[in-house]
Amino acid sequence: MPKITEILFDCDNTLVLSEELAFEACAELANTILETQNIQDRYTGPQLLVDFVGQNFRGMMISLQDKYKFKLPEDEFEKYVTQEEDKVIAKLLEKARECEGATEQLQKLYDDKKYGLAVVSSSALRRVQASIKKVDQAKYFPADHVFSAATSLPKPTSKPDPAIYTHACKYIGKDPAECVAVEDSKSGATSAIRAGIPVIGYVGSYEGAEMQAKMTNMLKDLGAKTVMLHWKEFPSHLEEVEKA
Repeated sequence: MPKITEILFDCDNTLVLSEELAFEACAELANTILETQNIQDRYTGPQLLVDFVGQNFRGMMISLQDKYKFKLPEDEFEKYVTQEEDKVIAKLLEKARECEGATEQLQKLYDDKKYGLAVVSSSALRRVQASIKKVDQAKYFPADHVFSAATSLPKPTSKPDPAIYTHACKYIGKDPAECVAVEDSKSGATSAIRAGIPVIGYVGSYEGAEMQAKMTNMLKDLGAKTVMLHWKEFPSHLEEVEKA
């Protein structure tokens, strides 16, 4: 295995506890869309989080259209995407918190200067920037090494599509095998694995031991090399991947 020289971090619920806040805003818009389509079902934030964790709003709305057999006009679709960004960013700037221990590990990695550091997210770039700025993590990443599947690509997409990881590696100038990705979700881990990047799973943002155990098994079944519960475990898990 080539020497690891770059660490690629998912943002939402990996570095920053943002998914619950974001899905509150997403649920409001999703329900508005369902109402305009005369569909009786309604979502809460937690219900959306269970069904669509790891997807951005664009991917979520495509899935909703497929599920309920309707199609939004492109201009209306883009209007909702912009509205969602604005709503989510407002919530994040007010309430976002770090995933416990993440900032401490970023500081150590930044000080050691052994690895390059980048963020690779499904979420819109403005949202990712707002999240890492709110919790004072932006300083650890070069501004142009924060990547968004919704914004950084010629054609917007969402994880589990590997395109954003492939793009990030090419832009940074790294072979995927030189990188490690840290991911908390099925879609995120699948995206990195499909791009040929070894994955360290993180389940510390999930509520309760039962869900954490379930996600640990899921991530390992997908092909994650190892899974950590707390960020303080990161150095030993990174070492495990490097020795593989």
